[in-house]
Amino acid sequence: MATQGTTFLVVDDDDIFCGVLTRALERRGCAVTAARSVAEARQALERLSPDYAVVDLRIGSDSGLTLVREIAQRSPRTSTVVLTGYGSIATAVEAIKLGAVHYLTKPVEIDEILAALKKGAPAASAPAPAPAAEPRPLSVRRAECEHIQRVLSDHAGNISAAARALGIHRRTLQRKLRKRPVRS
Repeated sequence: MATQGTTFLVVDDDDIFCGVLTRALERRGCAVTAARSVAEARQALERLSPDYAVVDLRIGSDSGLTLVREIAQRSPRTSTVVLTGYGSIATAVEAIKLGAVHYLTKPVEIDEILAALKKGAPAASAPAPAPAAEPRPLSVRRAECEHIQRVLSDHAGNISAAARALGIHRRTLQRKLRKRPVRS
């Protein structure tokens, strides 16, 4: 998958992570364009149509989901993976709806990213999976986290607007967002 001449667009505002991911892909013979903001990514998309894109969910104060939509519109053949340190079902579903082929939670290894891109979207002719065991209900903390992420996504990442919609103080919402993600 990551072969000589494969082109990547890596978008992440974390300089260290972006640099490490870029170097790892270049060592595999890929041509990588790194962008540390949505504006830089848009400029890169004007001059190239990458084979693959790796986009962080939060890029500074911007949402990577808007960029996922733009990549899907400008370059439909580009397979995109969304990375986040704040995983939730709501944002994962939204990312897939907007055109991402996978959604991974940081910390993530380069091999996981490449495997997700290789796997891509499920084939239309693939057989339906066997029914899973009865899922456990979400914990109250997890349900709260998912609801907050959904409202935040509905308000394009604007914390003040999301806090008003949730009926809580902006600082309280910021505190909740800084907490570690809840498992189940």
